[in-house]
Amino acid sequence: MPVSRRSFIHAVGAAGGYGAAFTAMQALGLLTPTSAFAGAPPDLAKGGGGKGAKVVILGAGVAGMAAAWELGKAGYDCTILEARARTGGRVWTVRRGDAIEMTDGSRQVCAFDEGQYMNAGAARLPSHHQIVLGYCRELGVELEVEVNSSRSALLLNTEANGGKPIQMRTAINDTRGHVSELLAKAINKGALDQELTADDKQRMVAFLKTYGDLSPDLLYKGSQRSGLRIEPGAGDEKATPFDPVSLKALLDEDLWNGVLFEEVIDMQATMFQPKGGMDAIPHAFAKALGPKIIKRQCEVRQIRKTASGGVRVAYRDKVAGKDLTIDADYCLSTIPLPVLAGIDADFSPAYKAAIARTPYRDAIKIAWQAPRFWEGPKYQIYGGLSFVKGPTNMVWYPSYGLHSKTGVILGAYTGGPAATELARLPRAAQIEHTRKIIEAMHPGCGKLLEKPMQVQWAAVPYSLGIGVGWASEDEPDYHLLGQPDGPIHFAGEYLSHVGAWQEGAIRSAHRAIVMLDAQHRKGSPVTAQRTI
Repeated sequence: MPVSRRSFIHAVGAAGGYGAAFTAMQALGLLTPTSAFAGAPPDLAKGGGGKGAKVVILGAGVAGMAAAWELGKAGYDCTILEARARTGGRVWTVRRGDAIEMTDGSRQVCAFDEGQYMNAGAARLPSHHQIVLGYCRELGVELEVEVNSSRSALLLNTEANGGKPIQMRTAINDTRGHVSELLAKAINKGALDQELTADDKQRMVAFLKTYGDLSPDLLYKGSQRSGLRIEPGAGDEKATPFDPVSLKALLDEDLWNGVLFEEVIDMQATMFQPKGGMDAIPHAFAKALGPKIIKRQCEVRQIRKTASGGVRVAYRDKVAGKDLTIDADYCLSTIPLPVLAGIDADFSPAYKAAIARTPYRDAIKIAWQAPRFWEGPKYQIYGGLSFVKGPTNMVWYPSYGLHSKTGVILGAYTGGPAATELARLPRAAQIEHTRKIIEAMHPGCGKLLEKPMQVQWAAVPYSLGIGVGWASEDEPDYHLLGQPDGPIHFAGEYLSHVGAWQEGAIRSAHRAIVMLDAQHRKGSPVTAQRTI
């Protein structure tokens, strides 16, 4: 007796769960292959679409809105419940008049000049994050280059080099020169005879001479690559490099993460940012979806599975002052796990335990408005980051508005244990500490800083952290939460290997909606009544 594809998929799902059914449907050509996640959103409409099935999505961050956008194309009836008045989640741009309110009850009101802004969360887009860049193309988000690294930027360890900063180009090229000299000496003394042939040695030394800008006698005596003490000009004004910084001083500086920062795959040029602030991305999603889909200031209070196989979500409409419920066939939760852990939900015990124990990292950003002293003749820094030894981690210069009157400079952007250390100080002391760091990097400029704003993500309502803090990518809870708990699916940066980037959040949402679609077409019952 022949077996229909539908019966076969039912059997596979019964034996191995939705993940197995999902894989089987891929093999039968009924779903876009997983590899498609790397370059484009899943095309759910090819499989027959949602046919009006109701999906309630918890959270209007980029994961939730991307999910609603793609599910809507396939015919699903989506509603997003968002507790905040704004969309975007960790994509948050702060401008003049905006308030930063923390769970400790504190409130800061932004006084930046018109046109100035602080990206409190997401602030850059790597060129290989093609999912989020694809949505920028699709939704008409205008981009500009984000200058993520500048060789004019500085490295500062107040306990090394007499407390004076070292220019990035100096640290990078003097280190390269010293290491090249040492390796060339080692080769010529026969230390690598077991690894290199005579021809290889000759070629390797020739490479090191070029790579490290060594002298003919294979010594590093300084390089114009490291910066110029005298700039070239007319007449007798010849370029004269600085004397090289000693290798000992560079080792004492102990800022190799800063030196190698632009080599990290997610930090390599070219980087982008939306014009006018990163929130242009959630604004574009919100405009495309519309207010009928996104219900703002609706705080989820309870999540329940229903006898019909669907889900019921109770929420508080904070504007109307009413407690309401919504019934749906499926739920996609993009709520950060520390927040989700505090919501009354009848998740299966294993899921509830995984949600409750998942750690989240803190992150702190502190921004100042100031005249653009960093762009002047003394520093010549146009965008990029300077790095500091200590809990504030870095000073970040704006990439927009070059040569305009003022700009917003970050005096701190730090995460993990460093953020925990910085958070031990009162907010005012944190802010003042960043002034002192900027003064140490740019003497005389600390007094120019004004209108500071501080964001601590562990204290941001409805976030309670910047991203997951799992110690290993093989964390069992990662794999568990990557599968649905009945009609309830999960998505967010914590379910991707990309990290706390928009790309990771959206990729996890794409994976979840493909599984949801497979679950729906497998024959999950549709709830009879839906109320909003």
